[in-house]
Amino acid sequence: MVALKEIFKISKGKKEEETENESRLSPRYIQIEDLRHNDNLKYCIPNKKSVYVNKHDLIIAWDGANAGTIGVGLEGVIGSTLARLELKNNKVNPYYAARFLQSKFQYLRDNCTGATIPHISKTVLENLSIPLPPLETQKKIVEVLDMAQGLIDARKEQIRLMDELIQSVFYEMFGDPVTNPKGWETGTINDLTLKTQYGTSKKAHETGGEYPMLRMNNISYTGGWDFSSLKYVDLDENELEKYLVYEGELLFNRTNSKELVGKTAVYRESKPMAYAGYLVKLITNTKGNTEYISAYLNSQHGKATLLNMAKSIVGMANINAEELKKIRINLPPIDVQNDFADIVSRIEKERKKLSESIRNYEDNYSSILQKAFVGKLF
Repeated sequence: MVALKEIFKISKGKKEEETENESRLSPRYIQIEDLRHNDNLKYCIPNKKSVYVNKHDLIIAWDGANAGTIGVGLEGVIGSTLARLELKNNKVNPYYAARFLQSKFQYLRDNCTGATIPHISKTVLENLSIPLPPLETQKKIVEVLDMAQGLIDARKEQIRLMDELIQSVFYEMFGDPVTNPKGWETGTINDLTLKTQYGTSKKAHETGGEYPMLRMNNISYTGGWDFSSLKYVDLDENELEKYLVYEGELLFNRTNSKELVGKTAVYRESKPMAYAGYLVKLITNTKGNTEYISAYLNSQHGKATLLNMAKSIVGMANINAEELKKIRINLPPIDVQNDFADIVSRIEKERKKLSESIRNYEDNYSSILQKAFVGKLF
């Protein structure tokens, strides 16, 4: 076992001047989001104090909500919320060290400094002890972990493709909503709506409430759900009908950033949940199906419509319930909408099975990760 300070030199990044153009004099500008999604390249104009990283350096998110996130294999200049871990010798495989630090993520988080914004403790990080088997063994551990991670990534991609499948079915059954090639009657969302209702303004808590409360972060951009971060609230008898959402009802995110306002999803769980005031519940009349309206608003045309109509107020954008109901929409017969909803239901069942299998893969990955660094893998 060796303390990390014996094998790494730590250098904190600096705030850099961004530029839109890539050139020999404007290297890649690496920031926290690049450690998770390496697909949004930005560039900067470096200076004498800039901190460069190469593919053999590790990068750790030092400050903020994602402190402790690890990156490796990137080249460029790091920003002020990151730090470079530069290897002092060639006895350590950088990908092996990165996996080790990933296994210590929660420990690093639990020992962060800062009352409101977490910061990685340099002392805690430097005094972590890392096992150093021969390089060949380090390489084998990395290969096994990469394989396990590959299964998780592949399954996530399958789930992502489910969203595209729903949109493909939508276009096949209803045609392009702009050109309306099937000649559907046209109107507004109000023509398909029985009622709308704003969510509760009650403060939710981490624990203690009877009902989980859905907030805007629980709805994905593509119309899915993320229940990994829920808070809870109590409702009295008079509030249940207004502030609970039931299976088959639609929720619309009325306030968010301009790019995200209007996120829409159909609630598909059997147990009702409460929903926050930033959301609008929509219940359809006998002419409408919420799966059709949701798919319409999540289509390319629907997203463009929402982006164009969002009103920005002090950094946030808003589309209220009345404006939602005025959105133009094609009005296919209810039986066609219901046929579409049946197909979506079957797709969602497959998505649920895939999501459950991801949890099994993630448990397997965690198990391998723990065994790898106590000498039980090889």
